[in-house]
Amino acid sequence: MKIFVPGGAGYVGSKLIPALLKKDYEVVVYDLFLYGERVFDELENKSNLTLIKADIRDLDKIEKAVQGCDAVIHLACISNDPSFELNPELGKSVNLDSFEPLVKICKKHNVKRFIYASSSSVYGIKKEKNVTEDMSLEPLTDYSKFKVLCEKILLSNIDDDFIGTVIRPATVCGYAPRQRLDVIVNILTNHAYNNGKIKVIGGSQLRPNIHVDDMVRAYISVLEAPKEKVQGETFNAGYQNFSVLEISEMVKNIVSKKRKVEMEVVPTNDNRSYHISSEKIEKQLGFKAKYTINDAVESLMEAFEQKKLKDSLRNKL
Repeated sequence: MKIFVPGGAGYVGSKLIPALLKKDYEVVVYDLFLYGERVFDELENKSNLTLIKADIRDLDKIEKAVQGCDAVIHLACISNDPSFELNPELGKSVNLDSFEPLVKICKKHNVKRFIYASSSSVYGIKKEKNVTEDMSLEPLTDYSKFKVLCEKILLSNIDDDFIGTVIRPATVCGYAPRQRLDVIVNILTNHAYNNGKIKVIGGSQLRPNIHVDDMVRAYISVLEAPKEKVQGETFNAGYQNFSVLEISEMVKNIVSKKRKVEMEVVPTNDNRSYHISSEKIEKQLGFKAKYTINDAVESLMEAFEQKKLKDSLRNKL
């Protein structure tokens, strides 16, 4: 099977691509490689890997790249709210306007499966103890609103020959070759380990998390599942739901084994809070996350110790 992965050189992709290759899939990574083109240099066997440096909005290149592919795992996007605020038009063109043309091109070229990486942030602020896939969507930002619209576009295009599935990941954490340091567990670990200080913004907000290695396992579970279990379905993918303060204390406790860590709590007007349930993906596909926030913190500390993440306090991404 040949897999087309737009955005495959990003945070999750840098772990997903090696996992797909290890399972003997052919993989086409389509990415702008904004953070460097050496993310896959250390892979031992790259004979089944094709790298295409191109823009997700370039439909002519998409047409050529997707030919012969059997499935798509769509990871390409501008992936945080501050980036949207810097350039809203760019955010819309990349995250929304490019999506329906891509889906249409994939159908035209007989792609059989399309997995879309949405976000658990589509739920907005929820008071329910466990937020399930059938609950109302109340996106608070353009990033989340566009995720909702793309979900609808994909699911409105499914048919007997085109399997569409949406995954709503929790906030991903842990070390990856193309590291992100702008997500909560990674931010806190970076500052605790390299600066000896943690600033807790708010604290009461709930934040679901999932280890990057589990996120990879979730995508592969959906990719390999029987059609009847994933056609038109939406799955939350998370593991541990803790408050920001609880996560901060976990990070502090782990990093404190290596060095002294101070913690400061400051107020915030960011009220986003959600506590997702991942029971559906476990019951329907047998997927269950197995790596903890502690594992993520340990993997990041190891990367810092091995000098894999240089200038991390200046490099927020």
